[in-house]
Amino acid sequence: MTFPDPNSSTPAPHDHDDRHVFPGSDGADDAAGPGESDHVQQQMRDIAEVPAVEVITTAAVHLMSAAAVKCGLADGPDAAELTDLDEARKLITALAGFVTAAAPEIGSQHAGPLRDGLRSLQLAFREASAIPDKPGQGPGEKFTGPVN
Repeated sequence: MTFPDPNSSTPAPHDHDDRHVFPGSDGADDAAGPGESDHVQQQMRDIAEVPAVEVITTAAVHLMSAAAVKCGLADGPDAAELTDLDEARKLITALAGFVTAAAPEIGSQHAGPLRDGLRSLQLAFREASAIPDKPGQGPGEKFTGPVN
């Protein structure tokens, strides 16, 4: 798993451009000015062609990657410096709710690997915690049940 360079200048939380780039999008400014409506229409057609299961799994993988970094699982010598279990708890809980809600819609062939990744993160969180949560009280366990 590859993670962003922690030495790069990253914006503070919520101090970033809220534009999102989807597959098929070139990331150009979404605010249509004069003569840009064709470009915006093309971007909407491009995202319309992306299957929902792909959007859902991509979002889940982003949550997993962020949670892994916050659990101290990043590659490199500075992984410990990137650990933030409070942030990891939030990300894992969001992922658990997301995967639980999405599973019936995306089918077991897509939900299975997401559940496996979620469980691995829950276990990594438990291992990284100085004082482990009680069974059923860990991040996301209100959605998944206790993880052992």
